[in-house]
Amino acid sequence: QLQLVESGGGLVQPGGSLRLSCAASGFTLPYAARGWFRQAPGKEREGVLCISSSGRTTNYADSVKGRFTISRDNAKNTVYLQMNSLKPEDTAVYYCAAAPACGGFSFSYWGKGTLVTVSS
Repeated sequence: QLQLVESGGGLVQPGGSLRLSCAASGFTLPYAARGWFRQAPGKEREGVLCISSSGRTTNYADSVKGRFTISRDNAKNTVYLQMNSLKPEDTAVYYCAAAPACGGFSFSYWGKGTLVTVSS
């Protein structure tokens, strides 16, 4: 089993920044890729960014290009989502998920999510 716990969400003003963390525990080795997804109120869940075990990143959402970055600290089994220049439309519950790779596999493990609210 693999457990994922997100943290770092909260209320931020437009133009502000937040850094989300996703800490993993358990049997992580076969599911080394980590993806960030989000679901806004009344909308379907969408992929944001993914990072492989080697640090290669995959962008799933054009709307976050140049504003969001994903990184990982393998020693801490933690993945981060740095979000800059936040917009009200970034408001959503952000989820971390795990898969064997960023492409070609389903994300089998999910955290419970952390809420990000962008509002003045």
